[in-house]
Amino acid sequence: MIVSHKRNVNGTKLESPEVKNALMKVLISPKEGWEGHVMRIIELEEGGYSPRHTHPWPHINYIISGKGILHLDGEDNELEAGSFAYVPAGKLHQFKNNGSEKFEFICIVPEEGHK
Repeated sequence: MIVSHKRNVNGTKLESPEVKNALMKVLISPKEGWEGHVMRIIELEEGGYSPRHTHPWPHINYIISGKGILHLDGEDNELEAGSFAYVPAGKLHQFKNNGSEKFEFICIVPEEGHK
């Protein structure tokens, strides 16, 4: 069980040649009692992006702040605060910050999808 605020969660910088200016904060996971799933916040600074990739699990996303692009299955989709997306398993996808402020979103994945 947990009740907290995102400002109280330390982030982990995501480092890879395929990632730029990205930070992940794990909010809720099996450690807090949510068996089988992980809820995290991804922060992409100006010019930041996640890798363009696929994987065998789905995830859901809710945009908290900023503006960005979700490349999903060959199509670029504009996102802003309040937008949400479901990314099915096996679909090519990538998030990019295309604004001048931090692009921040919730990402919920099955436990197997959290690295």
